[in-house]
Amino acid sequence: MHDIEPHYFWRDDYIASEDENSPFYQRENSEFFFEHKIYNYLIHPQWDPIGSPTLYMKLLFADYIDGYAIMEMFGEWNDCLQNDVMFLKRNIAEPMMDKGISRFVLICENVLNYHGDEDCYYEEWCEEILEMGGWIALVNTLDHVGDEMKATWLDNYISFGPHLNDLNWRKLRPAQLTQKVEMLMDQQPKRIGI
Repeated sequence: MHDIEPHYFWRDDYIASEDENSPFYQRENSEFFFEHKIYNYLIHPQWDPIGSPTLYMKLLFADYIDGYAIMEMFGEWNDCLQNDVMFLKRNIAEPMMDKGISRFVLICENVLNYHGDEDCYYEEWCEEILEMGGWIALVNTLDHVGDEMKATWLDNYISFGPHLNDLNWRKLRPAQLTQKVEMLMDQQPKRIGI
């Protein structure tokens, strides 16, 4: 797990620790010292903590004028034991929403497991985003992760599934990825809340 590092090809355009609107402003990541782990596994030092012991992320890009953010998620998303969505919403999404972000692209190919619980935070986040004219989309979720999310009815609040999987997002620029995700979402039947 320590070899899996966040996407870094957009660093010429955006670095979250240099963005004073970012929740990670002035955060310093070690290049060599492994300080975080998930269970007993050390993880690459470039992943940023969100408050959960099992879920980390990297804010890859934020555009406050066009109102979107792209985040790469990593680890185990555990709402059952850790209430990870609370950390994600309160510590990351809400400060960004206060700065005008209304569209969230969460890249989830490195979310290895999902354990669901209540959907209150998802419902709250969805309602707030809809008032801003935005959305939340999960890209490239693993099949078993998507199945568990669907079993806990998260597709009432967040867009994810086969239509957003298998995207070769690394070859796209941030704006292109956001436009592609939005286009793919528009081609799907609407669910409650999305």
